[in-house]
Amino acid sequence: MTTITCKFMKKGALFGRRILFCFSLRVAKNLDLMYNYSVVYTAKNKKEVLMKKRLTRILAMLLALVAILSALALPASANGTAEAGATREVDESRRLARVELGLLPVTNKRTAAYNKVTVLYNSRTVSTSALSIGGMTYLGFRAFAKAIGGSVTYNSGTRTSTMKYGSLSVTVSDGNYVIYANSRPIFSFSNSVIMSDGLMYVPIESLAKTVGLTVGTSDGKVTLSGTPKPLSATAPYSSDEVFWLARIIQAESSGESLLGKIGVGTVVMNRVASSHYPNTIYGVIFDRKYGVQFSPVLNGTIYNTPNYQSMLAARICLEGFRVSSDALFFLEPHLSTSSWIPSTRKYLFSILHHDFYA
Repeated sequence: MTTITCKFMKKGALFGRRILFCFSLRVAKNLDLMYNYSVVYTAKNKKEVLMKKRLTRILAMLLALVAILSALALPASANGTAEAGATREVDESRRLARVELGLLPVTNKRTAAYNKVTVLYNSRTVSTSALSIGGMTYLGFRAFAKAIGGSVTYNSGTRTSTMKYGSLSVTVSDGNYVIYANSRPIFSFSNSVIMSDGLMYVPIESLAKTVGLTVGTSDGKVTLSGTPKPLSATAPYSSDEVFWLARIIQAESSGESLLGKIGVGTVVMNRVASSHYPNTIYGVIFDRKYGVQFSPVLNGTIYNTPNYQSMLAARICLEGFRVSSDALFFLEPHLSTSSWIPSTRKYLFSILHHDFYA
């Protein structure tokens, strides 16, 4: 139980005596609330007594209302935050078991530094010098374009290559984590695109998505299979969906990396796909079935204008990329006041300041 004791002392004809106001607040684990308060005072006349009683009731009601509103945000919120700036002790075993996810630029651009991989397309050899970087296969952009019958141009000023294949235009830039197919962002869980020895190397999974091919392995070789089908220039989502998803991403992760922003978007999209939550982005954000789910809805930051990176993260999520198909909750452990998520949900991984749970 937390007890707050307030003492008011003021000299004068009306306030000639000390007023002692005690307010006790108790929040049980099942979130039942119990409020006890008492007032001890002396007064010279009935008007003073009535005034002090009214003041006491008003203060008690205001404090109770604040406590109830705070408690309602705790049980099943997505981000586990109910009060900005609040802190809690982080469980030591959870800290030691932290699984950090992140993306890194490829700083060593010498092809000799990496193992070579053979890539086949429908059983035909595409390249014998693809690179294995961080467990991912990087295929030469020109080799990929030639295999499917496309052509490539290069802009030395921007270090950008563009492939044309029928109605498809694919743009890749040295050092970028995202490639663009007909202006739609394609993202894969890999390190950045690199240019080495005059050749642009791109994660093979991202390239395959641009034309609907399947990536596999066979006898130690990486395979591409299927019939190329250029990605449509028309995205299968609305501008309204992009905007609302970008708003919650911006409000919850303005200081996070691109992957961190995609992580927040992943939680929202996984909830949209779950039968336990509303089936729209707007519905998930403003869901109040078990209390307010996202603190920006309470503090109003959900209505802030999202920046470019938050818009990009939203589009990447709407294109189908998920950091994890299981993530339904996240919180910032050093700020969250909720113990419900860490104690009842399965920890998955962390991205910068956020922990994610199933």
